[in-house]
Amino acid sequence: MKALLVVDVQNAIVELKDFTKELTLIEQVIQDFRKDGHPVIFIRHIDDQEESPLYRDSEGSHIHDSILKYAETVVEKQTPSAFYNTNLAETLEKLGVNHLFIVGFETEFCCMFSAISAYDRGYKVTLIKDASGTGNTPDTYEMKDLDIQGFVGKVLDWSGAIEVLDHDSYVQNYAVHNTI
Repeated sequence: MKALLVVDVQNAIVELKDFTKELTLIEQVIQDFRKDGHPVIFIRHIDDQEESPLYRDSEGSHIHDSILKYAETVVEKQTPSAFYNTNLAETLEKLGVNHLFIVGFETEFCCMFSAISAYDRGYKVTLIKDASGTGNTPDTYEMKDLDIQGFVGKVLDWSGAIEVLDHDSYVQNYAVHNTI
């Protein structure tokens, strides 16, 4: 069975810049999974430090309003990996999941770490790269013209361990197609 991980789509991250395209694609993927009856699991990064934008009790740590209505199952994490010190593995095992799809934020941290951690646990993993985003910029990494999503996608894809698709390829290969 396949399942969708929606990683860190939280107010403090979404407010960093215009993520309209990413949020639209994320919602489309969520709707595809729900329409097909497959689990959608939200991952929420929380910090215990009050000064953090993702402080546990802050508005910034909450799932973003644009997709909050879909957040029936939420797993909280405190590291870049959705698996480390969480109940995610147990949840997926109970559901009989063997293929994880990943969308959300921060592509080069939480999405990538969660994808690698899932692969290490034996899951088939698919990252939908344009349904992920980052608040970081090429300046953050002192690498002019760095395409963070493209770079992470290429590294994961070249590894042969993680399938990396753009949204159009995901739709073509996996999405539920209505025939009316």
